[in-house]
Amino acid sequence: MNIIFMGTPDFAVASLKALLNNGCNIVGVVTAPDKPAGRGQKINESAVKKYAVERGLRVLQPTKLKDEAFLHELRSLNADLQIIVAFRMLPKLVWNMPEKGTINLHASLLPQYRGAAPINWAIINGEKESGVSTFFLKQEIDTGDLLFSERVGIDQNDTAGDLHDKLMEMGAKLLLRTVKAIATGKYTEKPQVAEDGLKTAPKIFKEDCLINWDQPVEKVFNFVRGLSPYPTSYTHLNEKIMKIFSAEMEKTSTTLEPGAFVTDNKTYLKFACTDGFISVMEIQLEGKKRMKVDEFLRGVKL
Repeated sequence: MNIIFMGTPDFAVASLKALLNNGCNIVGVVTAPDKPAGRGQKINESAVKKYAVERGLRVLQPTKLKDEAFLHELRSLNADLQIIVAFRMLPKLVWNMPEKGTINLHASLLPQYRGAAPINWAIINGEKESGVSTFFLKQEIDTGDLLFSERVGIDQNDTAGDLHDKLMEMGAKLLLRTVKAIATGKYTEKPQVAEDGLKTAPKIFKEDCLINWDQPVEKVFNFVRGLSPYPTSYTHLNEKIMKIFSAEMEKTSTTLEPGAFVTDNKTYLKFACTDGFISVMEIQLEGKKRMKVDEFLRGVKL
């Protein structure tokens, strides 16, 4: 089959690599346009683009997916199948183009956690398991008929980064299995059954990352690890933003107001919750580098 691959971040690179290493015919790669990033506004290329160029693949970087020049180039590739991994929402005239359709790899056990941030929300909500799913694209996001899925456990201390890496490798294998099934016609489509209690995974913005300390300690702990390493939870310390990358929880009675902190100015910095403390382990104060809490406390008195 002629296959067009669409994706942008590192998560998608693992899948593209697995397809190429197993002989799939990738006739084109569609990824995000280059854009300036960082303080120096240096032009940044997507992880998928960098890898595709290394492998000598044809790369398309449309700004608008309905642009006629892009659509013409896409049709000229004569794809039998399109694959989407961590890309953007496609218009129907794009996902409906190939004869065998367009499939998506999603980092959750659908229909649970439809949306842009399934990995973060699974950790934030304290889930004990997650997984990956493949499905055919339809008009409404993440609602198409299911093809295959695979489950994985979430450990108590797993961060979003840890789960990301587990699902990235598992997803690459599941996608390869899906492509082989489509090539041979040996697959069954199952409609997603949206039962009561459906959890969604909307995009997370900076303002969503502010920690609310007036909650049970376990809920705050899940929030911190669910946003680590990105987009990162934060609080305020000495009127500056302090990001928290890792922490430990201590369930104990306390009379301190939620959000109040205690420290020995040497080794620990703890914030009160309703039933204990969050002891921060790795932080970054506004204007400073990321560091361990003991290193931070050596340079400041609180």
